[in-house]
Amino acid sequence: MLKDITIGQFFPGNSLIHRLDSRFKIIMDIAYVVMLFTASNYLGLVAVGLFMILLYIMSGVGLRLVLKSLRPIMPLIAITCILNLFFIRGSGEPLLNIGGVIMIYPEGITTSIFMAVRIMFLIIGMSLLTYTTSPIELTDAIERLLSPLKKLHFPVHELAMMMTIALRFIPTLIEETDKIMSAQKARGANLDTGGLMKKAKALIPVMIPLFVSAFKRANELALAMECRCYRGGEGRTRMKQLHSGLKDYIALAVMALFFAELILLNIYIPYLGIPYMVP
Repeated sequence: MLKDITIGQFFPGNSLIHRLDSRFKIIMDIAYVVMLFTASNYLGLVAVGLFMILLYIMSGVGLRLVLKSLRPIMPLIAITCILNLFFIRGSGEPLLNIGGVIMIYPEGITTSIFMAVRIMFLIIGMSLLTYTTSPIELTDAIERLLSPLKKLHFPVHELAMMMTIALRFIPTLIEETDKIMSAQKARGANLDTGGLMKKAKALIPVMIPLFVSAFKRANELALAMECRCYRGGEGRTRMKQLHSGLKDYIALAVMALFFAELILLNIYIPYLGIPYMVP
């Protein structure tokens, strides 16, 4: 299952999504998250999901890979569904009533499904940014977008560098964890059976070498940056400059139009009598 986690990975390509300015991609990704939480009904949520699927098709990133990457977060989605199912109270009669303690209402089922779909679309949408943007471009874009904070003496470059390094090391640490677990299993360690406490104790021989490896990699990275005379962002130049073009503004305009359409859906759907509204 660890190999299914693709968060932080970059898949090189020459699609229209890959060629967009990384600053615009960050802005549009933030707008996508806002749209996702603005959608208050299934029709709006499906529209946002179809829009993201279209972007994935344009990017050339396989949808099978995206669906495969959702497997590790299924426990989180399941917990969210259960909490909404049992804690959302409706105005009518419950569908299931066990001793007045456990009650399931139609509103709970509707909200549970809605939240599960929203979380899946959130993970899928946020992953597209790292799938189509290299770590260097992501660092430069974050630094440029946060550059007004330099007037307040905020360490913008260092913050952007730390965020990108942390994001880039996610797949590296996942791969290292998988190697350590395979090595422990080869030595006879039992990591998959037993109760919750037994599994937690079995992870100790995995976590200790993982932490040692992470600190070792961090030290090697710091040494490599120091050997290359890295002294922060002051006076640094860039081999590749960020340039925005007509395609970037067109993409931003399309996102704005879609956002306006979603707002109209939220306003007019209640008057059309379409059910399954989520409070």
